[in-house]
Amino acid sequence: MKGGKSKADSRKGESKLAVKKQTKKEKQAAKDPNKPKRPPSAFFVFMEDFRKIYKEKHPNNKSVAAVGKAGGEKWKSLSADEKAPYAAKAEKRKEEYEHKMDAYNKKLAGEADDESDKSKSEVNDEDEDDDGSGEEDEDDD
Repeated sequence: MKGGKSKADSRKGESKLAVKKQTKKEKQAAKDPNKPKRPPSAFFVFMEDFRKIYKEKHPNNKSVAAVGKAGGEKWKSLSADEKAPYAAKAEKRKEEYEHKMDAYNKKLAGEADDESDKSKSEVNDEDEDDDGSGEEDEDDD
């Protein structure tokens, strides 16, 4: 029974792979489409401008790889002073992103609080009397 052990081991490996695939799908499904996108770095801000210039100079070139390679070489050749405006734009976008994320996180926290407040108010509504005072009348007999 030399072969029996290896078959069992291979089956265990397959089941582990299946579990990993399910968790990866769950992660992808858990992404919120309303969440703000991360801001581009200084290099990607530079590439936005560089793509336009490159396409004007090379209208027949359809290769994305060629544009990326040329942009990378150009970025490396720039001095710190030439990179500064792109870094400033990237920093500005980062600040805007942080403000959007704060608002997004407050909204998420607010939704959770709203749900708990609703449940509290529904309970309090049931306790209120006809006069709306929310206090029960006690009879002293």
